Amino acid sequence: MNNDGLLRRTLVLATSSIGMSAVLGACARPGAAAREPKQDGGAGEGDEVTPGEDLMREHGVLRRVMFLYDEAIRRLDGHEEVPEDVLLSAAGVVRRVIEDYHEKLEEDFLFPRFERAGKHTELVVVLRRQHQAGRLVTADVLTLAREPLREQAARRRLADRLRAFNRMYRPHAAREDTVLFPALRALVGGKAYAELGEQFEDKEHRMLGEGGFEKAVAEVTELEAALGIADLASFTPT
Repeated sequence: MNNDGLLRRTLVLATSSIGMSAVLGACARPGAAAREPKQDGGAGEGDEVTPGEDLMREHGVLRRVMFLYDEAIRRLDGHEEVPEDVLLSAAGVVRRVIEDYHEKLEEDFLFPRFERAGKHTELVVVLRRQHQAGRLVTADVLTLAREPLREQAARRRLADRLRAFNRMYRPHAAREDTVLFPALRALVGGKAYAELGEQFEDKEHRMLGEGGFEKAVAEVTELEAALGIADLASFTPT
């Protein structure tokens, strides 16, 4: 074989080898979507709200109610009118959405898991105790808000209970958001975490109805408007 023939044969073999390598490589390398490992329990997660997000957004509702309480306290201290229906509705949101639903989720699904695992047990003890104390304060608020608020003593009693509620729940919710909820997924594992999300959703539908969270947000928004504190921009420092 002359030199030209040898060169042509070498080029053909090299080209075939490159083509075969490309085919084999394509078979060995999945596409970008397939390369991404699925998170535990991640099938179909998409836009699903995770248990931690669910609990934290309910804390958002709680914080907005505490903002309503702050305004009520300011008015009670300043001898201004506090609409009875607004305060009763705000306390009703606390009773229905936070105490009867949100805190029951924590007590039934979260706290026992941390206790069994021996994790954050001292924190859980305090959180349970504060849930009980909060329900008593809410009962007081619902009672006192129905009484005539003409006398300063009555206004002071109601304002004190609202202050007690806010003073406890601000650090309570913050500790859950920064300590307990972030530790939940690692504690239970991805599959159980996804199952918790389904349980939370089912519980919300049964206890609060379809769109329970959205309805609570809409109700709080109306109460903010009734107290004249709905304009977020008005709170920007100048």
